[in-house]
Amino acid sequence: MSFAPLLQASPAIQIHAFAAMSAFVLGLVQFAAPKGTMPHRTIGWIWVLLMLVVSITAFFIHEIRLWGPWSPIHLLAIFTLVMLPFGVWHARRHSVQSHRFTMIGIFTGGLVIAGLFTFVPGRIMHAVIFGP
Repeated sequence: MSFAPLLQASPAIQIHAFAAMSAFVLGLVQFAAPKGTMPHRTIGWIWVLLMLVVSITAFFIHEIRLWGPWSPIHLLAIFTLVMLPFGVWHARRHSVQSHRFTMIGIFTGGLVIAGLFTFVPGRIMHAVIFGP
């Protein structure tokens, strides 16, 4: 494993990848930690900000071009940008089930599914984990 391919990538890809990795780790912490506490809320806001960074920077990455400069991964970025406000809104309304469902959906779609695409041969994260 070597971070060299990532560190040689464009700034948008670097910011995107490090924000995504941070959001993934914080998301796992959120799943395991007690809910409704001040740490949960604080980490939650940090996670939301990281997911905004992940989603916005995705629009500056055009490694896979299926529809002009866009790919299915960009649909996940749009999904995340649309759903984040709903997740926050549900939390503010104390609608726990809706908040949980929305945030798990964002984590699954915006981080897990999109993240799996980064390990396809020829992609930067594949080179980071498995070598060139």
